Amino acid sequence: MQQIFSPDSLIGVAGAGTMGSGIALVAATAGHPVVLFDPFPGSLEKAKNTLQQTHQKLVEKGKLSAEKSAAILASITYTDDLKAMAGASLVIEAIIEDLEVKKKLFRELEAILAPNAMLASNTSSLSITSIASAVKNPSSVIGIHFFNPATLMPLVEVIPGIATSTEAVQSIRNLIKSWGKVTVNAKDTPGFIVNRVARPFYGESIRIFEERWLNLPEGAAGMATIDWALKEKGGFKMGPFELMDLIGNDINYTVTETVWKQFFFDSRYRPSLTQKRMVEAGRLGRKAGIGYYDYHANATAPEPDKDPVRAEKIVRRVLAMLVNEAVDALYYQIASAEDIDLAMTKGVNYPKGLLQWCDELGAAVILEELDALQQLYAEERYRASVLLKRYAKEGLRFRH
Repeated sequence: MQQIFSPDSLIGVAGAGTMGSGIALVAATAGHPVVLFDPFPGSLEKAKNTLQQTHQKLVEKGKLSAEKSAAILASITYTDDLKAMAGASLVIEAIIEDLEVKKKLFRELEAILAPNAMLASNTSSLSITSIASAVKNPSSVIGIHFFNPATLMPLVEVIPGIATSTEAVQSIRNLIKSWGKVTVNAKDTPGFIVNRVARPFYGESIRIFEERWLNLPEGAAGMATIDWALKEKGGFKMGPFELMDLIGNDINYTVTETVWKQFFFDSRYRPSLTQKRMVEAGRLGRKAGIGYYDYHANATAPEPDKDPVRAEKIVRRVLAMLVNEAVDALYYQIASAEDIDLAMTKGVNYPKGLLQWCDELGAAVILEELDALQQLYAEERYRASVLLKRYAKEGLRFRH
């Protein structure tokens, strides 16, 4: 029998990092008592201080009353004892992206939770089915992928494993919606929707930077030029190099490498040596003070070369790769057309859904760009989706 959640159901969160503490705050704000677990007391103390500071700012801005803030924060219990989550109806793990570590945690949780409790992973790229293989009742295991910061980003991907029950999926979607989030269903495949479809935004932009035929300016100025083009001409809120620095180059690289390996080393997802070297050098982005850009106080921001012709080429190339990935996700039934577009607009703030974008430009236009890249490079990386070819040939639309 699957869990039926009530407003006072106890929610457990394993992992008190930025994501875990954010999820705990989301659940507490929705009225649930929450237990936040982390084996490292220092992490718990840091999470508690961060959440208190977050609420203090909201109170100072008049967005939250002091009484309401105190009640929400008081509903979160911090513990380094896993057994403290024994009464939880749902436990969401937000720990290190290591399959064996997650499986070990799920085995331990199953041993202390009630039989009808649910286990969820916030993994961004690991298989839910693989994680669920560690427990005796895989029907109660599901993926619940929040986006950072969890308190602000509206999207949550809900990912059933092969054995996850239909009732569990609906129960979780209802619960997450009651927390004020937008949910999309995704098949248990590498990267799910967002982290699969978004890979070319980073990978193709790095590829463009690495090449000289577009005559980009050297160093960070070339990165600034690509960022400017995709913001100014593409309508994206952040450029790819800015965004990788914000996410953390170590995190972004790990997701890319994981997706690449899980897709049996498909060249479309191959990681970049440029990003690998950045990680090895400790240039992880904003959190390290330096990444693709220098964030130290005395640093000078590089000036982009605002050549409109070059900018259009950059946008056309990156967009064609993004659209192709979205179309291929639809072809392999990773999610519905509506959920794919919703995921990209709500999960990573794209200016519009990629399938809608394809309809506006025409599938034939996207195919022409991919064919030109394929002819230029003769690489599998630029192969067009079978579905894109069909829609281009027949003049069909993805959204109606």
